[in-house]
Amino acid sequence: MGKPTGFIEWSRVVPRRRRVEERVGDAAEIDAPFTPEQARQQAGRCMDCGVPFCHQGCPLGNPIPDFNDAVYHGRLEEAFRWLSSTNDFPEVTGRLCPAPCEAACTLAYNQEAVTIEQMEKHIAEAAFDNGWVVPRPPVERSGKRVAVVGSGPAGLAAAALLNRAGHEVTVYERDDRIGGLLRYGIPDFKLDKAVIDRRLAVLEAEGVRFVTGALVGEAPSWTELREQHEAVLVAVGSRRPRDLPVPGRELAGVAFAMDYLERHNRLVAGEADRDPALDAAGKRVVVLGGGDTGSDCIGTAHRQGAREVINIELFEEPPQRRAANNPWPQWPLVLRSSSSHEEGGERRFGLRTLRLEGDDGKLRRLVAERVRLEAGVLVATGEPEVVVEADLLVLALGFVGPDVSALAEQEGVELDARGNVRAEGFVTNTPGIYAAGDARRGQSLVVWALSEGREAARAIDRDLRGAPSPLPTRGRDEPFGGR
Repeated sequence: MGKPTGFIEWSRVVPRRRRVEERVGDAAEIDAPFTPEQARQQAGRCMDCGVPFCHQGCPLGNPIPDFNDAVYHGRLEEAFRWLSSTNDFPEVTGRLCPAPCEAACTLAYNQEAVTIEQMEKHIAEAAFDNGWVVPRPPVERSGKRVAVVGSGPAGLAAAALLNRAGHEVTVYERDDRIGGLLRYGIPDFKLDKAVIDRRLAVLEAEGVRFVTGALVGEAPSWTELREQHEAVLVAVGSRRPRDLPVPGRELAGVAFAMDYLERHNRLVAGEADRDPALDAAGKRVVVLGGGDTGSDCIGTAHRQGAREVINIELFEEPPQRRAANNPWPQWPLVLRSSSSHEEGGERRFGLRTLRLEGDDGKLRRLVAERVRLEAGVLVATGEPEVVVEADLLVLALGFVGPDVSALAEQEGVELDARGNVRAEGFVTNTPGIYAAGDARRGQSLVVWALSEGREAARAIDRDLRGAPSPLPTRGRDEPFGGR
């Protein structure tokens, strides 16, 4: 372990954030990096537990005590090898992951957890700065062709490993740039898109081929794609949004979260002009939904110059601390405040939308009722209706599944009850077609998408070889297989 008494001597510290007044005026990332000494001390808080519950919390099985020990002792390159043995994109998880590993950290039982997420970012950035991230194309090619449909985290993770195994990998993306929801769904203040481009350059140099503007299901069809490749991995995102079926939904001024976020991301990238319908400048903005997507919409509205921002959540306000039926190391069901909440606005809980009202076809107000949870069912409290003035309503209500109807029609791939691709062990009922990430499990975390992509790559490689795959497993326990 790093320092046996480190968790006693040093408190948890997270990197300094840029001042709110400064950061809402631009699109730059909000967090400053760790200093070398901060990183060393935070890594030294890791206790190298006999049973490291952080492994249980991490879908990738990252060797967290090992890379923390290496950072504490100043061996950053070794730390990067440990980390990249299980995670091909630590620069992404170090920025975006909600860190279930930290919730499961043994210190979190009665203290503040080790700063694992920020440590991943620190290690990854050190690796790029020092030139340790270099293209390593496979020595031999298998002659087998694999199509990966979707260039989000699941697709890219699978492509990286399948290429490493020597297969000819082509990633098909419907948008005009690679990255999927990482590029167009995540605001730049959380993930600068140069971070994606930097990694894509490495993958391209290793031999991964990217095709943009590919409307798979139309041109090419799923059947054509399967005929041209020995394996096809479906790694599309869960992008069908959940709607709000209430009177007044047709009023101008109501937008889905992904449409709102994508437009702003394209604006920041210089790929689009301002759309008045999706611009919060000077408007009273209501964001409906309290998850990560809703938080991203709040931060975007602040940067667009919203007059006021109100975040409405359906359920009652969560507790500040774990409830008795939510013990460590379970994910803590507590009130969370993101960087976007820090920047201003108001949060309201326990409100269910009844109708939308407007003037001249334009949204002007949202009318809701107060509700509470009783025996697992939301019931109205009977209190007076709540009226919230609004010029722009952003629906961040989650997603109902991937758009894979063409896949089912053309190739007979079975879907589950929720409309996701049914794939046991990542294998569908149609030979040669596999699924991973949101397409298989529904909307989830970026770290789960990366884990699914890696495990799907192992399944595909195993079937193409007709033998066990040598690709790394979840929680690989030796450090020298990464980049």
